[in-house]
Amino acid sequence: MTSSLHTTAYGEHGSRVVFLHGLFGQGRNWTAIAKALASEHRVLLVDLPDHGRSAWTHGPPQGKGFDLVGVADVIAVELATGAPVALVGHSLGGKVAMVLALRHPALVERLCVADMSPVAYTSGSEFSGYIEAMRAMDLGALAQRADADSALRSAVPNPTVRSFLLQNLRRDATSDGSSSWRWQPNLEGLQRDLPGFVSWPAEQLTGCTPYDGPVLWVGGANSEYIVDEYAPAMDRYFPRNRRVTIKNAGHWLHSEQPEVFVEVLRRFLT
Repeated sequence: MTSSLHTTAYGEHGSRVVFLHGLFGQGRNWTAIAKALASEHRVLLVDLPDHGRSAWTHGPPQGKGFDLVGVADVIAVELATGAPVALVGHSLGGKVAMVLALRHPALVERLCVADMSPVAYTSGSEFSGYIEAMRAMDLGALAQRADADSALRSAVPNPTVRSFLLQNLRRDATSDGSSSWRWQPNLEGLQRDLPGFVSWPAEQLTGCTPYDGPVLWVGGANSEYIVDEYAPAMDRYFPRNRRVTIKNAGHWLHSEQPEVFVEVLRRFLT
């Protein structure tokens, strides 16, 4: 089961720190932060299923699609050997990390959740729009990567978000010596499973006790994914939590304010 996940490791000494990226991300998005921590920690970057170089969940032999509980359990197998980890998850990866900590608390020494709460959100329309725009792009008409940026500009006007999405575009050599473009994530599967990403699997977690390890929530001041009305759910599932808000940052706070994020995380880890 673990062979379906692609991982990248940094550092040879210290405690284990594992990073889970968000929707449309991949483990390498955390590379700069991993390198900043690698002198003190053994860091593992995970590509979630349907992302990066990890296996897709739709079709044989996987079958059932991207499910928060199922994905958390797959990653738990990856973490089962060795000491408990400090688990860091952003956005979708934050939800997976929370579910993993609740279902497999012995594997998680502490938990950091970046800009996500243990609640069902009312809308994921912007993410659906991103997927539709990416799937609608005529990859055969692209001569260079700049053409993809231009093709995506009207649907995704924010250059930071557009650049983030385009990190998923790959150019592969073909047998005749030419090349072709492809999207690395399983866009069709992600679009199908999107309602599950914005929800929260409360019923599947009814048998879980609250996670009693230390929990840090890091939110972007310009984001609405962590707000006061979600505090009761945060306290119910994770009673030992505290919150930090990073100024001049939105949902992608770790790439918008990387130095601040690293400092906040380093203090939490030590």
